[in-house]
Amino acid sequence: MGELFNTILVNPITNILLFFNYIFETIRLPGAFGFSIIALTAFIRLLFHPFYKKQIDMTTKMAELKPEMDRLSKKYKNDKQRLQQEQLKLYQQKGINPAAGCLTALLQIPIFLALYQVLQKFLQNNLQTIMNQVNLSAYVDFIRVKVIDTNFFIYDLRIAPSHFKENGYHYLIIPIITAFLQYYQTKLQTPAAAPKKDVQKDNKDGKKGSEDMQQIMSGQMKVMFPLMIGYFSYILPVGLALYWNIFSLFSIVQIKLPLWRKKRALKN
Repeated sequence: MGELFNTILVNPITNILLFFNYIFETIRLPGAFGFSIIALTAFIRLLFHPFYKKQIDMTTKMAELKPEMDRLSKKYKNDKQRLQQEQLKLYQQKGINPAAGCLTALLQIPIFLALYQVLQKFLQNNLQTIMNQVNLSAYVDFIRVKVIDTNFFIYDLRIAPSHFKENGYHYLIIPIITAFLQYYQTKLQTPAAAPKKDVQKDNKDGKKGSEDMQQIMSGQMKVMFPLMIGYFSYILPVGLALYWNIFSLFSIVQIKLPLWRKKRALKN
C-alpha cells in the first residue's frame, strides 16, 4: 500500500519539485529551493482548482443561508424532525449538497500527506542523505540535484523555529504568521455565529440547545485549529510552514476574490 502511494503521489510530486528546482537553479535564482516549494504549491493548487472552488462555493452558499437556517432553528426548535426536513428542503431549493464539501475535503487528504512526505524528504539535516534519497525518485537525469541550497532569505528551510536559540529569534515570526493566516482563513470559511442576545432569548430555561453547542464548538475551532497549526509550524522545518502559508494565501484570495467582485459590481 505504501509503495502504491509513493508511485501514484509521492514520486510524481517529488519530480515536479525537482523540475522547478532545476529551472530556478539554471537561471541562478537566489533561494531556488524556497521558490520551488512556492511553485509546487501553486501548481498543486491550480491543478486541483475545480475541487477547491467547489468546496469554497459550497462554504459561501452555506454562509449566505445562515440567516434562513437560524430562522428555521427558532421556528422548529421543539421539533427536531421537522427542522431537519425543512433544512434539507432549503438545501435542495438552493442546490446545496453539504456532503459534497466533506467529500472534497477527504479527497485532499492524500495530497496533503504526499506533499508532507515529499517536503520531509527534502528538509532533512543531512544534505547528502537528501540528495541520495531524492535522486533515486527522479524520472530523468537532468533534474537530479548535485547540490541543494535550503537558504531562503533569512531562513534555513531545514530548521524548525523551536531551535530559535541556536539560530535566531527571527524564526519565531514563522509560527505567528502561520497561525494568523490559518485563523483568517478559518474565519472566512466559517459562517458568523448568531448574536448573543438571540441565543439568550431562545434559552430562557438556562439549557443550551444543540444549535448553540454547534456555535460554541465552531467558535472554539476558529481559535484551536490555528493554534494547533501554529504549534506544528513551531516544531517542524520552516519549509513546511512556507508550503502551508502559501496554501493558506491561495485559499484566502480564492474566498475573497468573488466577494471583491460582488462589491465592485454593486458599486457599478
